[in-house]
Amino acid sequence: MVSHKSRYVRVAELALSLAEETFPLYAHPKSPHRYTLPQRIACVLMMFYLNLSYRDMEEWLYATDQVCAALGLQAVPDHTTLQRTYRRFRHSHIDALHHALLGRLRPQEEVIAGDSTGFRFQSRSAYYQTRRGVPYREWLKGAYAVGTASQLVLAQLAVRGPGIDAWLLPRLRRAARRYGRKEGGRRAWLFLLDAGFDGAPLEPGDLVPVVRRSGQRIAPARQVRQELVSAARLDGVMGQRWMSETVHSVIKRKFGDTIRSRQWRRQQREPLMRGLAYNLHRVRPVSAVSFRVTAY
Repeated sequence: MVSHKSRYVRVAELALSLAEETFPLYAHPKSPHRYTLPQRIACVLMMFYLNLSYRDMEEWLYATDQVCAALGLQAVPDHTTLQRTYRRFRHSHIDALHHALLGRLRPQEEVIAGDSTGFRFQSRSAYYQTRRGVPYREWLKGAYAVGTASQLVLAQLAVRGPGIDAWLLPRLRRAARRYGRKEGGRRAWLFLLDAGFDGAPLEPGDLVPVVRRSGQRIAPARQVRQELVSAARLDGVMGQRWMSETVHSVIKRKFGDTIRSRQWRRQQREPLMRGLAYNLHRVRPVSAVSFRVTAY
């Protein structure tokens, strides 16, 4: 019989390895020391990866001896332990795990695609909302910058919607810059975005379609940008922007599109945790120190 390691075991091992690299062994010298901090963080990452609640994650761990062995757990953490672990999470902690994973893979992208997508604050279906005649008036937006070659989330933000995306562009570009290809120390990568980002301060290499406002004549500088976008469409480069839409679809289908937390501080972490879970899903360890990105 050919030995096969479960995908859940691989993800658990990778999550634990990243947490051990990023966080100390214990959160406090006088903590009970029943579980290490990396073990608890790995359990929370697995909870988002499986799209489970705290109680369901506890029961799932009871039923999976291989994952518990991969995490080095002598006992299964209580659901309240998992809840307290996520409550103490910060944006800086998620960013540290995200950069630790990308630091192992070292992607160098020639084309990066950016876009945002909405996450619902309630579990009611869109069909039910349509029948009631009450549209969604507020949601949480996750903005992601995706490498078109590796299909990894290189940068991510979470903001309250609805609203324009133009002000998100500088932050996404700054975070994704380190993973773009450089020539002679200068930027040599393209950033593809949709027309919703029109109006933001642009740099050479940012391709954003021009929106004609109030039927007025387009300014000469905007005409030049539109010609660059049209040329990129003819060359097939602009079509790679749809890679971001594919990533949005995978994140929502596999890890859910509903925000479960009740407090705003925890709510705005959930799109970031889903982006991290997506990257864990994309990576497959080849050996103890080697990793590669899997194809769909």
